[in-house]
Amino acid sequence: MSGPSKGEQVEIASKAQLVEFAESGNKPSEKWRIGTEHEKFGFTLDTLEPLPYGGPSGIEAMLKGLQRFGWQPDFEGDNVIALSMEGCSISLEPGGQLELSGAAVENLHQTCSEVHTHLAQVKEVGDEIGVGFLGLGFSPKWTLAETPIMPKGRYKIMRDYMPTRGQHGRDMMFRSCTVQVNLDYSSEADMIKKFRTSLALQPLATALFANSPFTEARPNGHLSHRSFIWTDTDPDRTGMLPFVFEEGFSFEQYVDYALDVPMYFVYRDGTYVSAAGQSFRDFMKGELPALPGELPNLVDWDNHLTTLFPEVRMKRFLEMRGADGGPWRRLCALPALWVGLLYDNTALDSAWDLVKGWSAEDRQRLREDVITKALNTEMPDGRSMQAFASEVLNIASAGLKARKRMDSFGDDETHFLNALKTTVETGQTPAEEMLEKYHGDWSEKIDPVFSEYAY
Repeated sequence: MSGPSKGEQVEIASKAQLVEFAESGNKPSEKWRIGTEHEKFGFTLDTLEPLPYGGPSGIEAMLKGLQRFGWQPDFEGDNVIALSMEGCSISLEPGGQLELSGAAVENLHQTCSEVHTHLAQVKEVGDEIGVGFLGLGFSPKWTLAETPIMPKGRYKIMRDYMPTRGQHGRDMMFRSCTVQVNLDYSSEADMIKKFRTSLALQPLATALFANSPFTEARPNGHLSHRSFIWTDTDPDRTGMLPFVFEEGFSFEQYVDYALDVPMYFVYRDGTYVSAAGQSFRDFMKGELPALPGELPNLVDWDNHLTTLFPEVRMKRFLEMRGADGGPWRRLCALPALWVGLLYDNTALDSAWDLVKGWSAEDRQRLREDVITKALNTEMPDGRSMQAFASEVLNIASAGLKARKRMDSFGDDETHFLNALKTTVETGQTPAEEMLEKYHGDWSEKIDPVFSEYAY
């Protein structure tokens, strides 16, 4: 999750400014960039326990150790809660999950280099302080009570509010990890097509990246338990957004949706002021109970947008949110999938043709079925998702090939899809691979996951 937004604090006088804020994300295709984010679970190498904030093997020690590479600390009070460097940031999720928010780069070669460098730095520091990191979609061993709480003000507000809106909000906060990619649009029409196509295809990403079959050291009955917990986290701010597919969808309609999502907080003078459940529309009228008489600015709006969690989120770019965290090669595969589908017009047209006939009920059923069935999910046309995924990957591969972004060896970006192609060819998701080991070589013990699947 993001830290507080930064920028010019322009007071909001009308809804039109919020629409203009979304429109300001419009960029010509030559300026489109790729921003990849991934989260991971930290654990102590000797006890396999989650990392506390303090102590010699804690998150604070990790963040201090990473500063040797040039990362600059960001503080909340006296606590280091994030690092930043050259357009990148390292931040903390509520339960101590470590997140890299990568820079906005031009191609996937740069994305994968960034991920590799980050994981190498994390491993160097982690080895010194007795810490490892694991790429899964959900905490495989620890209970909610065993999971530490990071010292960030927004998380206390969310932790208190979440149980009022769903059963699994705290599980989402403290025990889940994801990999996401942020991509640009050129116009409102381009945004609409990309939003609709990517939102319809999020269940496919969930299936391909399904990697969370364990809860508290036992199989949980799901292949993507992370996706399951999102089904009962907070209906106001999650889900498949049926209105995106309705005639007349626009920047303004998304703004209206965001205005109607209850707030979490307002950030003032280094402090998070709770506005949980209150209305941004009231804020714009100077009637916010948390700050009576005060009007919001565009930084407040940007902060509010970070508290919306649909399967695709729009800020001044589109954020793909359907995938479980996973091993490093899959951290490169997720942006490869979406760049291949969305950053080439022919590929985007082909992908849209596959999904444009689906109903809202079709899309919702797919989202629910992939939680347990993944690639065995039945598509609206009757074929398996495995067969459908093969077609989608062919489109993505053609889109990447058409981009002609070469590395120093003359290779294009298509090889970043190889991990997904293997999944489709075998029909076995990462979750199913782990379950096979759990019931076989691991003798129904969970601890081997911390050695075999650590970064």
